[in-house]
Amino acid sequence: MSLTLMYITNEPDIAGIIEQAGIDRIFIDLETIGKEERQHHMDTVKSFHRTEDIGKVKSVLRQAELLVRVNKIYPDSEQEIDEVIRQGADIVMLPYFKTLGEVQTFLNCVGGRAKTNLLLETPEAVELLDDILDLEGIDEIHIGLNDLHLGYHRKFLFELLADGTVEEICARIRKKGGIRYGFGGIAAPGHGDLPAERILREHCRLGSSMVIVSRSFCDTGKITDRNEIRRIFEKGVADIRRFEQEAQGYWNYFEENRQEIRKIVNRITGVR
Repeated sequence: MSLTLMYITNEPDIAGIIEQAGIDRIFIDLETIGKEERQHHMDTVKSFHRTEDIGKVKSVLRQAELLVRVNKIYPDSEQEIDEVIRQGADIVMLPYFKTLGEVQTFLNCVGGRAKTNLLLETPEAVELLDDILDLEGIDEIHIGLNDLHLGYHRKFLFELLADGTVEEICARIRKKGGIRYGFGGIAAPGHGDLPAERILREHCRLGSSMVIVSRSFCDTGKITDRNEIRRIFEKGVADIRRFEQEAQGYWNYFEENRQEIRKIVNRITGVR
């Protein structure tokens, strides 16, 4: 099964272009509460998306799904989630949860009106994962490496891929059954401190179903030529699909890739 490719944008024209280029899911990001404080020193995307963007983007989509990340649970969560679903979200994502109660509140607020995606990005959530998996109404879990590596006091987000943390989480979700899962983001194949193709092979090995196509794949905030955006996405998506095909069935290849990831991460972080 091919990975579901997700890209963050609130611009309808870009959403239409990248859907045609093969992106499976458009990602609108409403999360603001606490995010700047957690990631202020990191070169991560700080989105300024608004609820009204949802309907505008939804109106141009023909087959791609629309995922909306809401804020972590707070007093107005129910109203926020109601409006997100009313505007047309196919999937609602809950970020930065730490307790079973927060997840249950989220699931109750969605109430089966859209698919649910839990963004697993705190050590506390990982600790509670088996209890969380027993709750009814979870459709997907995405392992968020930006905040999770900060929570574990690591230098580089892909340390969690090299040291087996991501593999152990994936195994626990897979054991439960019936819940799709994925992790992190990727640059275009051939790019990234840890090359994107090596990360893609790990997605295949670990049974991952989804990945975020990162800003470094194509920064639509800086590239304004729509034809160039189309070209970058068409080539990048085709390259990803080619690597997926190449990876099928090569388990020795996967293990060699895992060992090489460990070496590259250790080199980046200075571990000998």
